[in-house]
Amino acid sequence: MNWTISNRADPHCAEIADRHYSRQTIGSPQFVPPGRCLVLSAPKAYWITSWPFAEYTKHAWAGAWICSAFRNEGQGLSSTLIREAVAATLWRWETPPDLGMVTFVDQSKTRSKKDPGYCFQCAGFERVGKTKSGLVSLQLLPDKMPEPEPALGQSWRLI
Repeated sequence: MNWTISNRADPHCAEIADRHYSRQTIGSPQFVPPGRCLVLSAPKAYWITSWPFAEYTKHAWAGAWICSAFRNEGQGLSSTLIREAVAATLWRWETPPDLGMVTFVDQSKTRSKKDPGYCFQCAGFERVGKTKSGLVSLQLLPDKMPEPEPALGQSWRLI
């Protein structure tokens, strides 16, 4: 496990978030969408799992967990970090929604690739279409998720 649990105003994560294409306000101390979230931090990476209420969602996967942002600047293999982040999310929230987890990739703002979101696909996500605005949609269903695992510094729950 590479991740530790952090918060929506972690200065280290905000600095990495400033270099992510989805960042809306460079330099803002907060970098997470409103609502329920899990922020994970590593020395050279950050991850956000958002869990918006379905009534505030405007895409076909309402109710799913969302990887709102992920950036790896050299922490290790991205697909490994993604699997670990999903495992930490499962440990934190225990029961995944029926639609699992989704993420959205803006092809126009990533390096030119034949397969946008390839690191997510290597982690088990499958392409499931595009949003109305043209973002590539990737989904990981609950039966394809890794076993729950606590982030560094967290302990297993007693049954």
